[in-house]
Amino acid sequence: MRRMFISRIAIGVAVIATPAHVIAADGAALYAEHCAACHGVNLEGEADWRIQNEDGSMRAPPHDDSGHTWHHPDQMLHDYTRLGGAETLRRMGVTGVNSAMPAFGDLMSDQEIDAVLGFIKSNWSPRMRDHQRMITEASQ
Repeated sequence: MRRMFISRIAIGVAVIATPAHVIAADGAALYAEHCAACHGVNLEGEADWRIQNEDGSMRAPPHDDSGHTWHHPDQMLHDYTRLGGAETLRRMGVTGVNSAMPAFGDLMSDQEIDAVLGFIKSNWSPRMRDHQRMITEASQ
């Protein structure tokens, strides 16, 4: 049985089913183009990613099981990518965190952002994917 992911066409308007292998291929290319420079070619993140930069921002975390991406629901991950870290945290009312994550909403469509997130998720262990799915379901 082929797994299917739901991708957004327009927020709240329509969705289409896209085969998982298409999401992974598109997401991998987009990740390489937009994300790998900071988060690593192999999703490993920056060295010493838990240590703050001199400006107080956090370094780019890994997106594999060793990071914390899987701790967050889908909508937050999407917003963080689309709006950037500072704006997403501001909208959530989070203070005292200086995020250096830029906004990619002008560079990637919602569907492309979902493809990148699908690629990242495809690299997680089944345990982490299940955990993140439960977090997403609980947040809805």
